[in-house]
Amino acid sequence: MQIIIVGCGKVGYAIAQQLNEEGHDITIIDTNREKVEQTISTLDIQGVEGNGTTFNTLLEAGIKASDLLIAVTGKDEVNLLCCLIAKKAGNCNTIARVRNPEYVNETNYLREELGLSMVINPELTCARGISHLIEIPSALDFTTFAKGRANMIEISIPEKSVIDGMTVIDFSKKINNKTLICSIERGGEVIIPDGNTILYEKDKMYVIIPPSELHSFLHKIGIKTKPIKNVLIAGGSKVAYYLTKCLEEAHIQVKIIEKDFKNCEQLSERLPHTLVIHGDASNRQLLLEEGIDNMDAFVSLTNMDEENMLLSLFANKVSQAKIITKIDKISFEEVINELPIGTIACPKNITAKSIIQYVRGVQNSFGSNIETLYRILDDKVEAIEFKVKQSSKVTGKPLMDLNIKKNLLVCAIFRNGKIITPTGKDTIETGDHVLIITTNKGLADITDILS
Repeated sequence: MQIIIVGCGKVGYAIAQQLNEEGHDITIIDTNREKVEQTISTLDIQGVEGNGTTFNTLLEAGIKASDLLIAVTGKDEVNLLCCLIAKKAGNCNTIARVRNPEYVNETNYLREELGLSMVINPELTCARGISHLIEIPSALDFTTFAKGRANMIEISIPEKSVIDGMTVIDFSKKINNKTLICSIERGGEVIIPDGNTILYEKDKMYVIIPPSELHSFLHKIGIKTKPIKNVLIAGGSKVAYYLTKCLEEAHIQVKIIEKDFKNCEQLSERLPHTLVIHGDASNRQLLLEEGIDNMDAFVSLTNMDEENMLLSLFANKVSQAKIITKIDKISFEEVINELPIGTIACPKNITAKSIIQYVRGVQNSFGSNIETLYRILDDKVEAIEFKVKQSSKVTGKPLMDLNIKKNLLVCAIFRNGKIITPTGKDTIETGDHVLIITTNKGLADITDILS
């Protein structure tokens, strides 16, 4: 596809990088010449210096022949205007990043009236993800499939767990046959397991599990769960606002520390049930005074990655809290992953993944849609939910008779409201939602699971 990206900040760069890796023709637009030149030299893509809201700039970028325009500048109104002009100038699909809380309840209206293909609010999506992690304290990562009917969670196998040394097939027989282990990380290596794969303590594993089975499963493998009742948030960012709204609905007490007085006033008005403290979250004494050592969870959401990491390291030192750290620029994964800073949240990656899901979806040609696309384990593994719209080479045949690619697992089939943990005798049928876990990149259609 020919794709134009307006805005060359951290989010724009991340999107350009990932779409370029998937083989699309990318042109970036930005008013900052230095950013444009740096991006095109690094990624080997096209670039135009200019204002993405002007017709001439869009023409220079090739809007007439483009399939998609993505607007991710720092201003919502500019993004919406870019999409409106692009729609008129080239009749292409358009995606706008819209972050202002004032627009949250108007997303559907904006999409319909402006003809947008998608409206993305990465801060809201990130906040919802963090909220899920707080509601399930033992989870390291969390996402949902089949409209919430199944969870995929990442957990670490505790020491002296009953499943240490157990094979995957024995796990299914003895622990829970409704839970499927779909990937394992061990010593930096990713394993797509089969029945003979052995589980060990300290393995990080992703499991697909119905929500009703979750607490029983965690108890059986030796993970103690303690409900989170209070949360301390460092930084009054948009993510902090959206997260607090989610936590208030779950009746969890929240404190926010924010050093900008004006922002404190706005947050206090919008969040009347939350204690907003005017102060510097990097002040050690202030954190102790506000009870960081007694909190159930600590979330660092300031605008500086280094500060967030430092605060989370301090929280890990003085408390037993569940820790979540926002990091926008993950350049040294192998170092960051070794730090005791809990789960990492990255809004820009959320935006990129949502757009890649959309692009893959419009590329399919055999009658299936990508409903959900989720990248895990440092983007080494993809979890993809396909909706099967019509019969094809994969439908109606037992899975054991299909020539399925290596390092690919059919994890779950959702049919008529029920979850099927597939065996070799099960089939994929029209109307099913099918969840695939794979290290193979670029799957756009259900038939891509075949060799």
